[in-house]
Amino acid sequence: MIQDIAPKRLDNQYKPDAAPQDDSVVFYFRDGKVLVRQDEGKLFPTYAQLQRPQDCVYLFTIGRKAFFLLLSAEDPVIPAGFDFEPVRSIRSNKEAKLPSFYAFYTALHLSGWYRVNRFCGACGQQTVLDTKERALRCTHCGNIIYPRINPAVIVGVLHDGKILVTKYARNAEVPYYALIAGFTEIGETLEETVKREVMEETGLHVKNIRYYKSQPWGSAADILAGFYCDLDGSPEIHMDRQELSRALWASPADVILQPDDWSLTNEMMQRFKEGKPC
Repeated sequence: MIQDIAPKRLDNQYKPDAAPQDDSVVFYFRDGKVLVRQDEGKLFPTYAQLQRPQDCVYLFTIGRKAFFLLLSAEDPVIPAGFDFEPVRSIRSNKEAKLPSFYAFYTALHLSGWYRVNRFCGACGQQTVLDTKERALRCTHCGNIIYPRINPAVIVGVLHDGKILVTKYARNAEVPYYALIAGFTEIGETLEETVKREVMEETGLHVKNIRYYKSQPWGSAADILAGFYCDLDGSPEIHMDRQELSRALWASPADVILQPDDWSLTNEMMQRFKEGKPC
């Protein structure tokens, strides 16, 4: 999955004094797009390739390579062979390596947080980078803003040797399946989120809720908690057509996996498809 980058590992300790080196990777996001090289590899630019711009904020390190985010209000010099591509297209790039993809999604998460918190939500004054931890601080009222992480669930509902699979209404044309998913609401446990989301999207009741695994997913700034559970009652599906285009019970042979194996959703469906304990 996306976090499985061993033997490399993510070091996300905040280092406010870290300075980019010429080979440091620099992510530059603009209007829902990211700067990438246009030839084979689709790699992200280095600090030297961008002619050593100012306003690079340290993000994290994977292995021995440091990653930075360019927060400049003005465009840097775009090197030859580079251009902006929609962030959604990066996942479909078959040449992307897992550590780079993980770095991209984590950088995307942090980029969104920095972008929407340039001003204090309490007093409206401009925020600055904290000097001790990954936070934004208001110099006027002292308000501290930490990166937002949204809790969400992925649910594999099982019944009579089948699993409940879905297709989102917004992605009705894709050939592969997904699982029930949704964000946790205020005052709600993860298990309660599982029950509510399954009921809201398919009208089904569930029991025997059991935790499987978690995964960070930067495109939605969330931490996904995966659960399997069993049907409780009637298997008749009453689909929420605003959320879903399809919802059905699928046998292992009928489960159509996603084109990559980077998501917790795909891993959970593949586990069922291969007959492993769920």
